Amino acid sequence: MADPRSAGAPTVLRVVLGKRLQDLREKAGLSYEQAATALDVTHATVRRMEKAEVGLKLPYVEKLLATYGVTDEEEIEGFLSLAREANKPGWWHRFRDVLPEWFSAFVSLEGEANLIRAYQPHYVPGLLQTEDYATAVLRAGMPHASGAEIDRIVALRRERQSLLTRDNAPMLWVVMDETVLRRPIGGPKVMRDQITRLMEATALPNVRLQVMPFAAGPHPAMYGPFHIFRFPIPELPDIAYTESLVGAVYFDQRNDVSQYLEALDRMCAQAAPAHTTEAILGGFRKEI
Repeated sequence: MADPRSAGAPTVLRVVLGKRLQDLREKAGLSYEQAATALDVTHATVRRMEKAEVGLKLPYVEKLLATYGVTDEEEIEGFLSLAREANKPGWWHRFRDVLPEWFSAFVSLEGEANLIRAYQPHYVPGLLQTEDYATAVLRAGMPHASGAEIDRIVALRRERQSLLTRDNAPMLWVVMDETVLRRPIGGPKVMRDQITRLMEATALPNVRLQVMPFAAGPHPAMYGPFHIFRFPIPELPDIAYTESLVGAVYFDQRNDVSQYLEALDRMCAQAAPAHTTEAILGGFRKEI
């Protein structure tokens, strides 16, 4: 996937169109250099278009389609229409004052996925956080942020959460370490309310939560949290995501992603079964 730190984070649609342009070029038997000659640009520009590292200029797209032998007017107009949509900023653009570019790509992937799997060893995933819990987590992680900045990020998180109850909502499957439930964040009331929210989430048909108890011993992902996104779009492979304090890494190569998938599959087998999660959560809530 394109480096989300370069030239603005790509929307999923831009990634899809870039892959389609690559497929058309390869089917036409043309090199980057030959495609670039048709546009009078460098081969790097064509490469960046295919990798969704730059916006798709409509004249360039139209010229490339002609160069690749696409002559059907309806097909051309359909492609150009999608390119116009791909160049529009996502809904999260209005939060750009508090949203790092490297995380904008995450929000785009999250919104288009039909399956989101994750391992979280430290805190409740953002899609399932209460506002008070989210505020406490953000204050701890961003000690120099103003109250207004924290409020804006919480508002963004709240808007992201709406995808779980929309039409065609994605499946969210999360393994949480027992540490998540034992670490006190925001005080007893905040933690009780957060666990209640998690219990409510287990009732949703598209949410599956599992707890990895301490008693289960070591497991394949003790190195840190990660997400895996799967899409209903043929051009998009599974994408794995990890982050650090200053950025993120996105993996879309099959060999890389398969290691994350294998680790998560093994963890799901090792964690407490999903049908026991509500009872486990209830037990933790009574302890607070």
